[in-house]
Amino acid sequence: MDINLSGKNALVCGSSQGIGKACALELASLGANVTLFSRNKKALEAVKAELDHSQGQQHSVLVADFSQPEQVKAVINDFIVAKHSFEILINNTGGPAPALAINSDSSAFVAAFNQHLVTNHHLVQALIPNMKNKAYGRIINVISTSVKQPLNGLGVSNTIRGAVASWAKTLANELGEFGITVNNVLPGATATARLDAIIAGKAKKQNISLEQAIINEKSIIPMRRFAKSEEFAAAAAFLASPAASYITGINLPVDGGRTSCL
Repeated sequence: MDINLSGKNALVCGSSQGIGKACALELASLGANVTLFSRNKKALEAVKAELDHSQGQQHSVLVADFSQPEQVKAVINDFIVAKHSFEILINNTGGPAPALAINSDSSAFVAAFNQHLVTNHHLVQALIPNMKNKAYGRIINVISTSVKQPLNGLGVSNTIRGAVASWAKTLANELGEFGITVNNVLPGATATARLDAIIAGKAKKQNISLEQAIINEKSIIPMRRFAKSEEFAAAAAFLASPAASYITGINLPVDGGRTSCL
């Protein structure tokens, strides 16, 4: 099975920590040249120092605030004009704050739409010409299992993730003939700072201890544990590889079996 990414260039968004960082490390370990992209330059430089370069890879850093789509667009377009190109895109950014949909102001939906779908779209449009020229493209969107089963208390996130999933399926239909695949990877409860915040919020709302809230969360997962970011990254890296050339337009949960639907 060919999962070698030597000579491939990957843009990994939200790669200063958590799932994004794990994806960057995994892609570099498979030989890819990785460009890290988020708003925290100091954190990105620290991650860059950890990336594998044993195959002569050249890694780089881009900085922009993903809540500002036009800023992201300008940064990536300038980078491409400077003769850089990518065959792999990992779309990933922090999720909206927990809240009931009914209690959320419309501005929260607009902000999340811009940060997730509009920013993703700018990046895809910038990278597509090179992917077509190479007849190789892998667009991987990190979204949520909520596209299959809405999660309680994440009203804005549930709404926007669904929009991203439909956008991605549409792109998969439009780009398949060019050797470009578009897939969504859906993290379940993954040991990250975001999960910590969500569980802390549930503990407070339910007036229970943090320890009990963690036990409750694990009890609804068939594997009875949270995922490691590295486990998610392995799935994303497979979809980025030549081995996944005929897989497109799918939602792949990496959730330990938590999602109750097929």
